[in-house]
Amino acid sequence: MQTAITRGVKVSVETFYQPDYSSPGVQEYAFAYRITISNESAQTVQLLRRHWFIVDANGETREVEGEGVVGVQPILLPGTSHQYISGCSLRTEIGKMYGTYLMQRVNDGKMFYVVIPTFLLCATLKLN
Repeated sequence: MQTAITRGVKVSVETFYQPDYSSPGVQEYAFAYRITISNESAQTVQLLRRHWFIVDANGETREVEGEGVVGVQPILLPGTSHQYISGCSLRTEIGKMYGTYLMQRVNDGKMFYVVIPTFLLCATLKLN
């Protein structure tokens, strides 16, 4: 599990290769990831936007940017967490993802970025 903490907001990531949704013969590898965002600060914060970089083993990079995560813009009170599962596909057996969340403190509207740590996407068959 990869973890990063920015301004009291902790982001932890677990990844899973999805062989049932992958087709190695046509270079399509599916991955899921579980993100846990924990507010360890004294301020209530809201996640407004995400910005991802998805890089495959050939060095091809895709960017994904948009509002919230999986259709929501969660508000995190101090000491609470939000967890979600999402996924991506790659044309190679190995890749990585990283990025940022744009957060806003609810009490004063101040915005700040939270680091999403770099995490590895690796097809299980590559580990054998």
